[in-house]
Amino acid sequence: MKAVILARGLGTRMRAADDDAPVTADQDAAASTGVKALVPVAGRPFLDYVLSALADAGCSEVCLVIGPEHDAVRRHYDVEAPPRRLRVRYAIQDQPLGTGHALLSARDFAAADEFLMLNSDNYYPVADLRRLVELGQPGTVLFEAAALAARSNIEPSRILAFALGRVGADGALETLVEKPDPAAVAALGDVRLVSMNVWRFPPAIFDACRELKPSIRGELELTDAINATIAAGVRYRVLTSEAGVLDLSRRADIASVHRSLSDVVVDL
Repeated sequence: MKAVILARGLGTRMRAADDDAPVTADQDAAASTGVKALVPVAGRPFLDYVLSALADAGCSEVCLVIGPEHDAVRRHYDVEAPPRRLRVRYAIQDQPLGTGHALLSARDFAAADEFLMLNSDNYYPVADLRRLVELGQPGTVLFEAAALAARSNIEPSRILAFALGRVGADGALETLVEKPDPAAVAALGDVRLVSMNVWRFPPAIFDACRELKPSIRGELELTDAINATIAAGVRYRVLTSEAGVLDLSRRADIASVHRSLSDVVVDL
């Protein structure tokens, strides 16, 4: 199965200095570039772990959405450490105009196939990735907020700002609420289901991305495209998870990610 990894982000938070974050010289140098995917963790670029997890889950083709300046990413996977289990391709997002615009860059790669999509700065449980690969229809994994807080390296205060999903009686996603306010959280009930941006998309997502208008933040938001496809009749089956997800957004995250991945075997 194909997978698309969004790796174009500017890395503003990762580039920000943090004198309290325990990082090595190599980690500091990589963090300063803002390319989170190449920050070394337990001796390997973080993205190696993400790619290895996808291979373990059953993906064989991966497209990295990167910027035109990300030659280091190409060099690593084309020259320095070409994967054996995965075919790695690239899509260039010329300008960082938002997550919906980033995904649209991978349209030629996905073609008419359903595909997985995920972030480059998150490490997802292999079991949950495999559930999406084996799902056989569009879907997503939503993570129970309490379990996510307990089993991730993400502070509960940060989780409160993540998008939440509302699931219908048929087990399909009814809507995705980006940056929910307290009223929206209360309306969703006692169990908060958090989106960590891992999906199995149909080709129709690209048509929705192409029609996006800038959000209030001035970006072309993937959340808006997802909700547009739901309104058009796409049924995303929701898989819930009580697992954790590792997040590598800031220098302060590096040490905890290192501890969590130090025993993980990477096989590319």
